[in-house]
Amino acid sequence: MERQRIGEGARELIKRVAEGDRLALENLYDRYAQLVFALALRILRNRADAEEVVQEVFWQVWRSAGRYNSARGTPDAWLFTLARTRALDALRSSRRGEGLALEEASEASDDLAAGGAQATEMRQIVSNALNGLSKVQRTAIELAYYGGLTQTEIAAHTGAPLGTVKTWIRKGLVQLRDIVAEGSTVR
Repeated sequence: MERQRIGEGARELIKRVAEGDRLALENLYDRYAQLVFALALRILRNRADAEEVVQEVFWQVWRSAGRYNSARGTPDAWLFTLARTRALDALRSSRRGEGLALEEASEASDDLAAGGAQATEMRQIVSNALNGLSKVQRTAIELAYYGGLTQTEIAAHTGAPLGTVKTWIRKGLVQLRDIVAEGSTVR
């Protein structure tokens, strides 16, 4: 069957997936699989595990597309949240199963796969925003987001009081939100 409406929006694709349209799932996969893989790889640092996360994410999309709520976020945000959650689950599972020690999340590889001009631009905006944070804010956010650590674990890892870690993360996320919002409106 020929690919239909390749240029259609992700919201429409998700709606069609919810209706059981396999071609819509293929189109969504083609559009987002590289970006989902890049995020999973950055978190897991293992290609095979990241590939497995991609498969799990799109299987979850197939099963739960009807629950996607556009009022709660963009399709991109929904897919990346699914990917992040699956990757962190895999990371936590491997730590428990193998007893692996946590490496510095801030040393995570930046070899994110190319995934379109808009995604590349957004990655650049986020990267610049992260670089605009203080070192402690950036490290705390990276440990939480990419390393999957709780705030309590970050406090133990850094030796900082829990309240201080919470402040670093809260203020850092506010700064990130403002910088990203400003960067995405300037074109």
